[in-house]
Amino acid sequence: MPTNNFYIQDIFKCKVDMKTALKSSIICLLLVVGSCTGLDIQPTDRLTPEVLFKDESAYRAFIARVYAGLAVTGQSGPAGNADITSLDEGFSNYLRQYWQLQELTTDEAVIGWGDEGLPALHEHSWTSANQFVRAMYYRIFFQVSMANEFLRETSDDKLDGRGVSTATRNDIKAYRAEARFLRALSYWHGLDLIGNIPFYTEDSGFGPLHPHKVIAGPFFDFVENELKAIENDMLAPGQNDYGRADRAALWMLQAKLYLNAQVYTGSDRYTDCVTACKKVIDSGLYSLEDNWRNLFKTDNHLSREVIFAIPFDGLSTQTWGGMTYLVHAPVGGTMKGADYGINGGWFGLRATSALVDLFPEATGIIDERANFYTSGQNKDIASISNFADGFAVQKFTNLSSNGDPGSDLDHPDTDFPMFRLADAYLMYAEAVLRGGSGGDIGTALNYINAIRTRAYNGDAGNLTANDLNLDFVLNERARELYWEGHRRTDLVRYSQFTENGIWPWKGGVQAGKTTDAYRNIFPIPTSEVLANKNLSQNPGY
Repeated sequence: MPTNNFYIQDIFKCKVDMKTALKSSIICLLLVVGSCTGLDIQPTDRLTPEVLFKDESAYRAFIARVYAGLAVTGQSGPAGNADITSLDEGFSNYLRQYWQLQELTTDEAVIGWGDEGLPALHEHSWTSANQFVRAMYYRIFFQVSMANEFLRETSDDKLDGRGVSTATRNDIKAYRAEARFLRALSYWHGLDLIGNIPFYTEDSGFGPLHPHKVIAGPFFDFVENELKAIENDMLAPGQNDYGRADRAALWMLQAKLYLNAQVYTGSDRYTDCVTACKKVIDSGLYSLEDNWRNLFKTDNHLSREVIFAIPFDGLSTQTWGGMTYLVHAPVGGTMKGADYGINGGWFGLRATSALVDLFPEATGIIDERANFYTSGQNKDIASISNFADGFAVQKFTNLSSNGDPGSDLDHPDTDFPMFRLADAYLMYAEAVLRGGSGGDIGTALNYINAIRTRAYNGDAGNLTANDLNLDFVLNERARELYWEGHRRTDLVRYSQFTENGIWPWKGGVQAGKTTDAYRNIFPIPTSEVLANKNLSQNPGY
């Protein structure tokens, strides 16, 4: 991992009771690792913000912990001192739960484990009591709460009162923009996954909160306005530490928001999506990785295609979620752990035949992205619990591009590429095809062909303008981005997630069947509806 992976260097500990976090602002009691910051280590019950922030490096440590909430699950790692005590710590990982809701509910993946509530994801039978939906909901608000508390502790009044130096205040300006970006990212996840969720900011104050009910329109407006407000305070593309967001990450989030605006608000924003994608592309900083498979290995932090990643390090960010899950869970059967840089597989995740069939076999033409393990595996899934049913996916590994294993055989060094350039190309093409102005079909075709030239090691898979349509883009998004946490959002946007679209085991039957449209979003956990009189459950649940 690069030495400038700031949140691995500056990670700190923040004790919080999750039930309090959901009802009130967090008063973060921070414990910064002394070897990284030089601070004296004190018991957390004695360490107040006034004491902590006497050392100005604590502000960097604090924003590092907000970022780290996307990757780690508690104070110790990989388990034993969880952020959220009401859930299994491995299950509570932000990335793991986001990935599961985005992928296990679609045509791209199934999992053979029978944990309560897990089969319901690919069966489309989840309820408001589902523990995995609840885990994602809690994680969203844990992130929001940490971002809110960072913003409270870095207000002008607080900084004036502490006599913070000009140099640190200049850094804090960027940190505050990044905290607002991370809050907007989590609120976008909440909007996209659940829709009607509580809403509060750093101005909500301390004490018991009674978050008001929000609907998609105003919530969309908040995320949009936040991103506009902080754009100039974010560092320029390529100017930030690895693992921190810059303006290009912000533009990618804007593009995601605008591409799906029709779903969220009933009004399209495709022109704005084109504009955001062009900002990323025209920055000139990013280029497609020569070898697609190298994007998912331990040295993917070196790639100029990755715009924003969740970093992982086998020694410093240990968790049973995140990339540990995504590297171990797809390995099983006759697969050898050493071939993936790990000490063994978990016999869990596989691809459905619907994903495999998106890669048509043609003599002499090979799409390098069809990275499936087939030995001893059946393409069709007769029994989800049988790992041999369904091709295994070899996408994420704990090996470098040179074949060297990561620093730990349990916990990978591979980073998760949340935003990358190929996605910007694909979003641009789709937004143009949907009528967005400011772009053109010829440029969209060039972007698609650049992606496919890499995939086919030449022009054998290239398109003509007549081949480029919305259905092709949806399928190409699956081929290029499968298992990267995009599929559910894409299928909802295309009206193919519930009442249309059939794939194996959707609806709980082997052949698949359509499901009710209300499942385009997930329910609010029952416990939250009961606890907050201002919340109304999503229709259908």
